[in-house]
Amino acid sequence: MRLLRWLASLDRRIIYALVLIVTIIPLIWKSSPPIEISPEVQAAYNSIDKVPGGGIVMFSIDYDGASEAELGPMLLAMLRHCFSRNIRVIMTAQWPLGLPLGQLALDSAAAEYHKVYGQDYVNLGYRPGQNALMVGLGKSGFREYFLRDYRGVMIDSFPFMRTVHNYGQIDRLVGLEAGSSGDLWVQYAGAQFGLRIILGVAGVMATSMYPYLDAKQIDGLVGGLRGAAEYETLIKHPHRGVWGMNSQSYVHVLIVILVILGNLTFYFERRAKKRGPGARGQGSREPQPRNAGAPEGAVVPKAQPQKPS
Repeated sequence: MRLLRWLASLDRRIIYALVLIVTIIPLIWKSSPPIEISPEVQAAYNSIDKVPGGGIVMFSIDYDGASEAELGPMLLAMLRHCFSRNIRVIMTAQWPLGLPLGQLALDSAAAEYHKVYGQDYVNLGYRPGQNALMVGLGKSGFREYFLRDYRGVMIDSFPFMRTVHNYGQIDRLVGLEAGSSGDLWVQYAGAQFGLRIILGVAGVMATSMYPYLDAKQIDGLVGGLRGAAEYETLIKHPHRGVWGMNSQSYVHVLIVILVILGNLTFYFERRAKKRGPGARGQGSREPQPRNAGAPEGAVVPKAQPQKPS
């Protein structure tokens, strides 16, 4: 009982400190636990793996800093997959705040595989319009919207961009989504122009994307940090996704233990209160009222105090 009383009065700052420690240690340790690959992530991997060397994959960065912890690792994993197979990359964004996040990942992956800007990849930047833009890229072509890249350089100065006119030259579109842009890519670029699409989405959105997957409107689906960890496992390059899932798993175990201890403490405290603070032994009797056993309505005389003899 002393242990339970101590747990009941435990300072919440100790719990916060425990969560912090359990979160940080796996990130420092950087272990790679076995991760089972889901069919939808395997399908996404297979789709990019079928793009021939020299093909083009277009990435749309449709998220901001709030979702970077989930979508950033999967973006980096997919860029590594593309560059390892000499697939050229075009990057754009439907969210303006996503553009610098995408560029950071692009620079990191390009440096690992010694890729050159303008020859192996290009960042077109952000343009407003969203669904109108998506339709326009298929009908009017890229130069109606992107004459220059995000740095202001003419896109026709890059050799591989001279052959890119519309979706007909794009082998895959990868949409990294924290909002509704993924639906629009499927409905406009996919349905109207037959563009093959892979979606990477925040964990809370994954379930709403399965109808597209079941209807074969998208090639694959990568959902949340778990999906990023699976993709990193497939490319044999564990990074933030795998390490984050490891940390998250340990925190979940800690929370389950704390919930169990909290419920045990509550149960035994309530049980002790029901017994009462002055619980008597089995031989003791409760005091009886003065008129106990008398007929109803009978007057019971008061007890007279005895005089000392």
